[in-house]
Amino acid sequence: MRIRILGQNLPASLGVLALAEALIAALSLYAAVCIRFETPLSHLPLLENQLGALWPRALTYSVIVLVCLMAFGLYSARQRAQLSGVLVRVVAALLIATAVLAAIFYLVPQLQLWRGVEALAVIFTGCGVVLSRVVFARAVDQDIFKRRVLVYGAGTAAASVARLRRSSDRRGFQLVGFVPAGDEARSVPEERVLDDGGDLRALCEELNVTEVVVAMDDRRRGFPIRGLLECRLAGVDVTELLTFLERETGRVRVDVLNPSWMIFGQGFRRDPLRLFSSRMLDLGASMLVLAVSLPVMALTVIAIKVEDGPGAPVLYSQRRVGLGGRVFNVLKFRSMRTDAESNGAQWAAQSDPRVTRVGALIRKLRIDELPQIFNVVRGHMSFIGPRPERPEFVQELAEKIPYYVQRHSVKPGITGWAQLCYPYGSSEQDALEKLQYDLYYIKNNNLLFDIAILVQTAEVVLLGKGAR
Repeated sequence: MRIRILGQNLPASLGVLALAEALIAALSLYAAVCIRFETPLSHLPLLENQLGALWPRALTYSVIVLVCLMAFGLYSARQRAQLSGVLVRVVAALLIATAVLAAIFYLVPQLQLWRGVEALAVIFTGCGVVLSRVVFARAVDQDIFKRRVLVYGAGTAAASVARLRRSSDRRGFQLVGFVPAGDEARSVPEERVLDDGGDLRALCEELNVTEVVVAMDDRRRGFPIRGLLECRLAGVDVTELLTFLERETGRVRVDVLNPSWMIFGQGFRRDPLRLFSSRMLDLGASMLVLAVSLPVMALTVIAIKVEDGPGAPVLYSQRRVGLGGRVFNVLKFRSMRTDAESNGAQWAAQSDPRVTRVGALIRKLRIDELPQIFNVVRGHMSFIGPRPERPEFVQELAEKIPYYVQRHSVKPGITGWAQLCYPYGSSEQDALEKLQYDLYYIKNNNLLFDIAILVQTAEVVLLGKGAR
């Protein structure tokens, strides 16, 4: 089962985990207060008369901790870190939370926490979160949170469900089997094929199916209107294949995409309110990031000059394709040799020999992207959106990849959904994979989704994920 939060379809198990850890954080604060002031829980109301209400402090503390855990990818369905990796992320998240809380308590004295209380609360929270993760790792694969899915169809389209291999894509459902649609050629494992005996609803009741996914290769022949209607009225969800894949994988599958789904389906909204909220987020985030990163940018300028000489250029301007296919010049700190493209445009490669020593470091930390803040302020880019590509590559990819030009229906971004979900890519296949995540963002983008992506980008920056 999946729940929709901030524009993302997440497994219900992660929602339960987030609620449990928010409760752990709040209880940790109460426990810390009781221990620090040597007060039994029954006498807590008397203590609150002296210190002030604790629940606003507990709520603030829980929210900050939850946001910081989210920023380090601990509520991502694609998180594959082992226990040691989880420990590192939890510790880093709580350290950041401590700093943020200190700033909040300074600005809002009414929410002030005592240093001893905060230290104890952070320790209790860390232990509780790690324990919850151990329990979650054992329980997540149980079927209690999963929808039981029956696929109507056994051909090429239905095979796209059978080919879902990643555990994150299969976490929200349990595949019951496939019911052949008419005489279509079968492309799914024969042992997974079921016979509905002409009564689809009865089969769903027998197998305790909660959702039927319609994945017919040809709907013009033998479409089971009556059977699907009976299932729907009996409380079984009926879902189109593309919508199901979008929900479970967090991307729009280009191989089964048809224009009518984009035209008549939900999403793809670009109303004036959405455009206004996006621009306000861009300007606010730009000013904040610029204020925080000015010392880092100054050090980067010095490092580039020291490595390549006083006369070496610091910034690198490159033509990129933006909103509506219009070309603009994107700004970056130069991370390659000045003669890097003397032979023409080419994809970046793993351990690219053209990258300088300073360039390798600023790429890993994503510092090379900071000058793009000025592109955001000028309106060429947004903070969140598909990464802009070079005109030479766009022309080539648009000829080979269907729907590629649709990614230019929104402004390109410094970070985005594709960057969170897919590692750095430099090939035609990588471009196809990232397009599917970009289309998901374009379809589902809203202010809260943008903020969620912005928060989760912290994991990419601080842990160097996907850098090349």
